[in-house]
Amino acid sequence: MTNGKPWNIRQAFEQLAETWVFRVAGSIPWNRWYAFTHYVKSSLWVVPFFAVLLYMIMVRTMEPLTEWLGAAGWIDAKSSFLRYSLDGAQVVLEAIITFNISFLVFTFGSLLVAIQVAGGQYTPRIIATTLLRDNAIRFTVAYFIFVMFIALRVRTHLESKFNQLDLFIVAMLGLASVVLFLYLIDYAARMLRPVSIVARLAEGGIKVIDAVYPEKTRRPTTVKLVRHAESPRRVVPHAGMSGNVIAVNIAGLVTEATRVNGLIEIVPQVGDFVAVDEPLFLLYGGAESIGDRILREQIVFGSERTIEQDPTFAFRVLVDIALKALSAAINDPTTAVLAIDQLHRLLRMVGLRHLRDEAITDSHGGLRVVLRTPNWVDFVHLTFREIRHCGASSVQIARRLRAMAENLMQTLPEHRHKELLEEVRLLDSDIDSNFALPEDRALARIADAQGLGGSERKGSPVPVAADEGGQPGR
Repeated sequence: MTNGKPWNIRQAFEQLAETWVFRVAGSIPWNRWYAFTHYVKSSLWVVPFFAVLLYMIMVRTMEPLTEWLGAAGWIDAKSSFLRYSLDGAQVVLEAIITFNISFLVFTFGSLLVAIQVAGGQYTPRIIATTLLRDNAIRFTVAYFIFVMFIALRVRTHLESKFNQLDLFIVAMLGLASVVLFLYLIDYAARMLRPVSIVARLAEGGIKVIDAVYPEKTRRPTTVKLVRHAESPRRVVPHAGMSGNVIAVNIAGLVTEATRVNGLIEIVPQVGDFVAVDEPLFLLYGGAESIGDRILREQIVFGSERTIEQDPTFAFRVLVDIALKALSAAINDPTTAVLAIDQLHRLLRMVGLRHLRDEAITDSHGGLRVVLRTPNWVDFVHLTFREIRHCGASSVQIARRLRAMAENLMQTLPEHRHKELLEEVRLLDSDIDSNFALPEDRALARIADAQGLGGSERKGSPVPVAADEGGQPGR
């Protein structure tokens, strides 16, 4: 208890870590710090490394703890706690060491097989976004390494009168490692199911949509396209290595632009590939005085797109899974329907949000940064077009796409309907082209959330979108 409140060791550790992290991060450029934290979150070896550090701490505390318990008279830690003989202790410890080494070999071997199967069956992009970021796998591997090192430590210090409490602790840890290994087998089998893969991707997409588009949609509003009457005073090209934009420090750019009373236009969107010497920033007004190094430190590049600040990347990976499932080599439309289920979920969430305008202002309302983000048309096209092209000849896909469009028109505001109506019209055209028999065409036009097998839902047909001009609502 401290000041009448219970002492929370986790909260104390987090406060200490935040203090240290902020001190270190303050001296590191934003893009390097972001790249470092991204690497730590997506690396498998980091958590096992901390398990080794935890082992080094524990071996320093086990012996003093045993001596304190013995001095207090709680247990006779030297001889009578478990009454194991020296030979029996050796057998127990060697068995625990062998088990955990085997568990590690099996886990890494299974992970490699899972990566190959998932990359070939679904899409290679789920390796970095799902498999290597899985905390259950990382912490399980760390636990096996921790128990193995503890058992090795106790085994190398066995004497004629050995510490029975140490043996008891290692035995309990070893028993828990067996249980954890059985859990890992069940967990891995469940994780690699198509429904689990697409659900994990959708959860990541929901988080980034919440972060990038926190406001609810409002109507009537239109896309605010920023156009400049003057030419930029300076163009900052990309330097270093070519790559994809994976993150932008908007707050840092707004601060810099406000400081010099200028405007910074970011040429690429998050997710775009930028080659060396291509335009990166267009500077207007006082922003021309900002140094190239300061500007380049506010943007992060990587070898591939990531999900953290890229709201369309989760859509892209789910669409890729659906396309792979619809390919002639795999021909698994049911998996494609599972992917459409999650696309439906994400598209509804996007449709209920205000898709941020290009213009980003400071606290006084002055225009400081221009950053282009996907609009409603982009999300709808990404969700429907490629899947319709590859799957319109499948009754299952045609019915599921129609069910998604009709449901979204029932649940989203009216200003989101135009693009959905257009997708229904195009779907009808593809059905007419792919199905010769009128009975098949009629079957394919039924909206079915299961794809094929759900009960037929009767109702008024969805009207076809009329030609309209203007920008889609944000």
